[in-house]
Order: sequence, then structure tokens, then C-alpha cells
Amino acid sequence: MTDLQDAQRIVITGVGLTAPGGANDLSEFRRRLLAGESGISTIDLRYMDRAPAGLCTFPETRYRKKKENKRGTRAGCIGVFCAGEALADAGIDFSVYDKARTGVYIGLTEHGTVETENEVYNISRFDYNVDYWTHHHNPRTVLNNPAGEITMNLGITGPHYSVGAACAAGNAALIQGTQMLRLGEVDMALCGGISECTGSFGIFASFRAQGALAEHEDPQKASRPFDQDRNGIVISEGGVSLSWSGWTGHWPGAHGFTGKLPVMP
Repeated sequence: MTDLQDAQRIVITGVGLTAPGGANDLSEFRRRLLAGESGISTIDLRYMDRAPAGLCTFPETRYRKKKENKRGTRAGCIGVFCAGEALADAGIDFSVYDKARTGVYIGLTEHGTVETENEVYNISRFDYNVDYWTHHHNPRTVLNNPAGEITMNLGITGPHYSVGAACAAGNAALIQGTQMLRLGEVDMALCGGISECTGSFGIFASFRAQGALAEHEDPQKASRPFDQDRNGIVISEGGVSLSWSGWTGHWPGAHGFTGKLPVMP
């Protein structure tokens, strides 16, 4: 393997995440993964019955107020939490970094479906009178919304946008952050992926119509990896944000990296 020059090295300085079942930090996520613990439960779906689903529970008001969460989107709520946790994990308070040279790159499989379904359902209770359609719908449904909610929450004014690449969107966002760091466009990047798809009955209905939605009397046994008896997939929400920086030979944050190559604990 060819050694990279220091100028090309990218350091993962912090990790923030939320996963189904209450795994809201890297150590708990890793513990559950190694123990084979499933975070899958069930969800009551509009126009449908119950189905296995991965639902996240995390302190939603840790980094912004309940009113702001209500005005924003579920994806934005997840994104703000994960970004805040990543910065806290890295020990970053922006005393070192310029917010104008900090980038936010968020991978999304889908966005806007949840908000549109909710509004259609809402006006259906008023004989489809569009006077009851919220004016928040447009800003909530633009693809860039989750990245925008993160930057507004943190006061970041650097480049920020969402990346769409289906199930590989999170990886594509990491690549984008790496490229922007190496090009010298930003000094730090918040990159990751978010999904809010459990809020959309249409996604569940579509997979069921394809015969691809998992069914099992025990939701934690639905769609187990490498299980020959699994009969479909489980829809889940979640998110992860990584704070990335160029390698400078040391890191003044919480992890206290030393040596030539940084090692995550």
C-alpha cells in the first residue's frame, strides 16, 4: 500500500449517531452489534397494519428546542443530533475552525415523501381544502433541507448540501467531504447519512407490493443477516455524522491523537 502524504490524510475526529433501539453513541452501537442485539420493534402504519421497523429514540432537544424540531423535519432532527454529538465527541467548539470554512455533506436515500404524505392526510380531514396546507412544506421537502437544518443550528456558513445516491448516499457524502478537504475548499467537514423513511407509509406499501417487506411474529427476528428464513427487508430510520479534518500531526480535541497515524479508541 502506498503511504499517503500528510497533506492527503483525513482524520475522523468525532462520531455522532443514532440507531434503532436507543444506540446513540459509538460504544453502545458497537456493543450491540457484537452482542447480536436487534433494535427492531413494530410500527403502526397509516392505511396499513403493524409492521417491523427500526425506530430511533434519542434526546431530541439536546441541541435545539422542541419548537424548532416541530417546525423542521424528522431528518433534520436526526441530523442536528448526530452533528452535535460528532462535534461534542471531537471536543470542537469552533474556537479553532472558521464556520465559513466548514462544510456539511449529508447523504439521503429519500426526502420529502414524509412531509407530503402528512400534508395530504391533513387536508383529507378538511375535505381536501388546500387552505390547510402548511407553508412549511416547501422548505421541508427540498433535498437540501437536512444539511440546511444542521448549518442553521450550528451557524455554519460554509458549503453544505445533500447527496443523493440511494442506499450508498452516506458513503457518497463521505467521499464528497474528503474531496472538499483535499481540494482545500474547507478545513473541516461534517459528513454522513440520514434516513427518516419510517415516517412514510408509502415506502412500506411499495415494498409490500413488491413482496419484499419482511414479516415475522417476532420483529427482532425479521430480516436477520444471513438468515435463510428471512422473507424481506425491514424499514428503518437512523443517522450518523463524522467530523473530518486534515491531518496536522496532532489533534487538539477530545481523543488526543498522537503518533503518525491516528487510532480511534
